Amino acid sequence: MTSSHSRTVPAKTIRIAAAVIRDDVGRLLLVRKRGTGAFMQAGGKIEPGELPAVALARELREELGIVVDPDAASHLGSFSAPAANEPETQVEAELFELSITGEPVPAAEIEEMIWFNPEAAAGIELAPLTASFVLPRYGRQP
Repeated sequence: MTSSHSRTVPAKTIRIAAAVIRDDVGRLLLVRKRGTGAFMQAGGKIEPGELPAVALARELREELGIVVDPDAASHLGSFSAPAANEPETQVEAELFELSITGEPVPAAEIEEMIWFNPEAAAGIELAPLTASFVLPRYGRQP
């Protein structure tokens, strides 16, 4: 029998809603928050009592100035991964795929935004959720 104490248990969990957004050539929209190195899906924390798709629409408006209809977001599933920017923290992510109109503009805590080509991934630090779940499943041509 193995001891469950041998693994490190995250000290806390953050619930987030995150978006898989692709352009017409299959590149993924990724963002990097101010003061961090890892690129990740756009999105953010779900407030208590807030529906995940509503949280996603709020975060996309705050961080990228894009307006999306929460009902238009297609739920891809729930995923768990180590948080990119907070030690001993796990993210529980509700992942959605959606289309956007207009060009997103970094705002709030977003330092940088890129259209990421999964085939040219060398040298770009990716958040664990993006590297482990998003790229393997959704990093291909739509």
